[in-house]
Amino acid sequence: MAVRVRAAGKRKKREVRIFRRSPLVICYWLSRALVFENYGTGKKVAGDPFVASILHFCGQGRTEDEILERFSEATAGDLRSGIRRLVKCSLLEDGSVENQEEQKRWKNWETWNPSAGYFHFSTKDFPYARGAAEDLAGLKKFAAEKPLPERTKKYSLRSAIELHSRSSEMEFPRILRQRRTWREFSSKPVDRDSLEQLLWLSFGVQKWVKVPGVGRLAITTSPSGGALHPLEAYVGIRNVKGIRAGIYHYDAADHRLELLRKGLGKREIDGFLASQRYFSGAAFVIFLTAVFVRTQWKYGYPRAYRVVLAEAGHVCQTFCLTATWLGLAPFCTMAFTESKIEKALKIDGVGESVVYAMGAGQRPGRPATAERLSR
Repeated sequence: MAVRVRAAGKRKKREVRIFRRSPLVICYWLSRALVFENYGTGKKVAGDPFVASILHFCGQGRTEDEILERFSEATAGDLRSGIRRLVKCSLLEDGSVENQEEQKRWKNWETWNPSAGYFHFSTKDFPYARGAAEDLAGLKKFAAEKPLPERTKKYSLRSAIELHSRSSEMEFPRILRQRRTWREFSSKPVDRDSLEQLLWLSFGVQKWVKVPGVGRLAITTSPSGGALHPLEAYVGIRNVKGIRAGIYHYDAADHRLELLRKGLGKREIDGFLASQRYFSGAAFVIFLTAVFVRTQWKYGYPRAYRVVLAEAGHVCQTFCLTATWLGLAPFCTMAFTESKIEKALKIDGVGESVVYAMGAGQRPGRPATAERLSR
């Protein structure tokens, strides 16, 4: 940390800065370049083994004088310039109060880093660009140049057992077959009762189970590793009858919406969902976040990050099937701009971060086509 010491022969105090390598730094070869990256900030720089030596030396706090003495073969001016650059690229941290507070935010990630942390944070805020294969015409051209891979897998074995196909008109099989990802919606509002049922059945705590010596664990309609349920649902409402437009947090325990901010329009939804304009017409959008410490509390190894992602998929499928049962047009997407959403939700993006987006609206009046409907 930054400390003040008395300079010899003077009454004046000068600040001695302590530099320490960021715990979020990795290095790798990219073509012929050696790259040093802080996956927490997304900043990276090409370097050489000398940079690695400085970072290694600063694994524990070092003053500038200690760095200059250790690497005396380099000129003092070049070293000072290099230190400033490494700080600017967030590969080195100084001992400021701000950096100390930032390190506290990352404390619960220590046992998951670098593997889970690198994957999660280095893939945030991906710069989405609309490719040629986004529309049907472009997709056809793309497929002509690069044919689709085989859609299913088969083994040419004689000992295969033929299974009977059973067509059922019972409600559950019918809902499963009807589920689609919709890209077009009616301008009619979704009624409040449908939203209430959808939230309760998809995200609500159905009951609590008390484990002696541990505490209460929630039971919901989707599975969760260790019944820890790290996920939270935030609802962006645009066109729901009886509820004003705005961004809400869904209280899964007490089944209520907590207003975080008034107002939400198509343009903002479009910005949240990486300019996928077809989703901006939905009546509401739900941002699923993960409060990682809930899972990290029990599972202190990086594979548990997979569990969090799998749970997001479980919950999203429950949401889509429930919305289909209610006669709505659901969608889900992994293309979204995390930092924009996290700022709107007022969450820090480290302890709690967006992992999935979904939503729904009323079905359009005309039949959906392949261009407006994804299977």
